[in-house]
Parts: sequence; C-alpha cells; structure tokens
Amino acid sequence: MKHNTMLHHVGKILFISSALALYKKYIIMVGFSRLAVLGAVLPVALAAVRSEPRPATELRLVKTSEEDPGTWMTEEEKFEKLTSKRIGFMDITDTMGLEAMGAARKAAKAQQKAAAAFPSTPSHQTQAKTLIANVKQSNLQTWTNTLADFYNRYYRGSYAATSASWMYNTVVSVASANSAITVKQFAHSYSQPSVIATIPGSSAEVVVVSAHYDSIGSTTSGRAPGADDNASVGLPTYLSIHLSVTLSIYVDVKALGVVVVLEALRVLAEAKYAPANTLEFHFYSGEEGGLLGSRDVFNSYVRSGVDVLAVMNQDMTGYSPNNVIAVFTDYADAGLTAFIQKLVPVYTSLPLSTDRCGYGCSDHASAYSAGYPAAYVCDENIRDSSPYIHSAQDTVSTVSFPHVFEHAKLTVGFLVEASYF
Repeated sequence: MKHNTMLHHVGKILFISSALALYKKYIIMVGFSRLAVLGAVLPVALAAVRSEPRPATELRLVKTSEEDPGTWMTEEEKFEKLTSKRIGFMDITDTMGLEAMGAARKAAKAQQKAAAAFPSTPSHQTQAKTLIANVKQSNLQTWTNTLADFYNRYYRGSYAATSASWMYNTVVSVASANSAITVKQFAHSYSQPSVIATIPGSSAEVVVVSAHYDSIGSTTSGRAPGADDNASVGLPTYLSIHLSVTLSIYVDVKALGVVVVLEALRVLAEAKYAPANTLEFHFYSGEEGGLLGSRDVFNSYVRSGVDVLAVMNQDMTGYSPNNVIAVFTDYADAGLTAFIQKLVPVYTSLPLSTDRCGYGCSDHASAYSAGYPAAYVCDENIRDSSPYIHSAQDTVSTVSFPHVFEHAKLTVGFLVEASYF
C-alpha cells in the first residue's frame, strides 16, 4: 500500500515536471506572442493534478447486500470493484448501528400501522396543480449546466468544498423568497457537507424529498460534472498532456435529481407555501462513496428521534428512451411506493413503469435502513437506463429536459399531498 502511494506521488511529480518542461520549450520555440494560448491550457492541466483527491489509504467497511457481513476496502477499490461495475453498495464504516436501530424503529411502528397508512388516492389536486403551473423548465436547464461546469464533485476531491459552497449558496438563494425557510449544512467526516432546507409546518412530523449532488467520473479523480446521474448528469473529464498538448473533456451528467428538488423548493418558497407537516429538501454529498451523506443524516435523525413520515428520493431524471417515470419497488416502503405510483398519472403526462434496482442503489436505501418509509423515483428502468454513465458520451446533450420537467411536477405534487399525511 505504501509502495503504491509513493508511486502515485512520483507520478504526479513527473507529470507536473513534464508539463512545466513543455511550457518552457514552447516559449523558446514560438516566442511570447503565442504564450497566451498555452497559458490558457497549462492551468487546466495543473488543475487536473490539483483536483485529485488525497490518497485514500484508510480502509472502509462496505456491504453489497443485507446478508453481506462487509468487506474492508480502500476508496480506489470501491470504485474499481463496485462503482465502475454498477454494483450497489453501502459504506457502513461510520454508521454501523443504523440497520439495528432501523429494525427496532420498524418493529415499534408496526403496531401503529393502521394509523400510519398512506392515502388510497391523491386528494389535494387543485392546490397541487396551481403550484405545478409555476414549475419552469428553464431553471432546470440552467442549474444543470452550472453543475456540469464543475471539474468534478467527487466528495473526497479538491473541488468537493467548492461544489458544496455552490450547493449551499444556491439553496439559500432559492429559499430566500420565504423568510420562514431555514437552510443548514450537515457536516460529515469528509469535506463535502450535505445541505438541508426546511419549510416548517404546524406539525413537527417531517416529509423529505432528496437527491445527491456529488459525482464521480471514469476515475475518482476524473472530471465529473454529473448531469444525468444526479444533476441528473455527472461529468467525467480526462486530461492528458503528451509531447503535444491534448485536452479531452468527458462529461458525466449526474445531477438532475438535484435540480428537480431545487425547483420544487423554489416553487413552494415563492408561493409562501405553509404546509401542515414540516417539509425538508435534502441535497446529499458522498452518495457515490456508498450513500455516506444520507446514512449520516438518517443515522442522526433516528438517534435524535426525528419523526420522518415519508422520504421520496430521486437520482437520474433526464434519460428515458421509453419516456416513463420509473418507481422502484425493492428496498422501499410498499405503502409509500404504491401511493407515489398513483401520483404519476395525476401530476405528470408520462406513463408509470416499475422495476427493482437492488441493494444500495440510491439514497432512499439509507432512510429505509433507518426504519423510515422511503421510496425511489427515477427516469427509466434498469435495463434501459443511460448507457453513457461514466463515459465520454455522458453529456448534457443526452438529457431530456422535458422529462426532467415531468419529475419536477411530480415532486411538487408529492410535497403537497404529503404535507397532509
């Protein structure tokens, strides 16, 4: 392990030295009149080096199923063995007691099942559709483009704090339309906090809509703007400098769930919406590392006795060759999932599709592990999901913003209905 780390540092030094040597040679060969051209390229090259996360030599305990006792691995091993192969997993290192607490909470709540049942049909359509009329597709596109502009949003990378600042400041700006809304950062053991906005209700019981804003590229240090996999698109970018200067930009569009939740917050904030139940808007970090941010949040909630009535999580929302809204049925609350399925034809113009996504496929699994009713909504079934994730083709151009718009409508409709649970 130490030998590999040393080689890693030597490689970085050689890379920087080669870049500087190339820079010097270029000045001598072409003169200062051409300096501006390379001067624009070199900072990008050095940024690629600077953006690499610190060597993750610490071991993390990772599970790939409920029965799995866990395997200790490094951050790079998580990517190579799991993320790159699209295998769902949870990093339970810092939240080992969450499942046990969640099981105890579910057992206690089972006795109140009849009283806690979800409605059989949506019953607040007039109010919801009035608010839905204010959803703007242009906002969804603007925020996605901004998220995609980040070199990456990897939770352990050098740009983790920068993307976190943008996320927090944007939520604060959107929420400012209603002075009753509070916004806070939820700190983790890594440098990228999650962000939580709260619209207080007359009840302390909480309804959550959520998405994650971190992204990962073709490597943990690759460019990853993240557009479809949560803007709903992640942007991996590979930069190489050889004897000639070559710049290749890969876009992993992962962030569309984030823009959907942002737009729902904007609509309710500007309407000064006063819910019965307290509404929370969660923007998680660390999802790509094994649902780290959401596990921390719900670990804190269950320990503090926060009464969460429902969680609707969204991840990718902008790629759907079948033009459907997919609601996943495994590792989710059956009653809440059934209710959300009924909302799709009422609040969107798209047909419903259902599927199973497996263990740890997105942040709803953290809430479900904590014993809270949770559901997961996405843009497509697993079989037909975007083939471009973590590749050079995963760009904003693959995103259907009319489809993202339908997810935003569903989110507003859900929040209105759930505010009366």
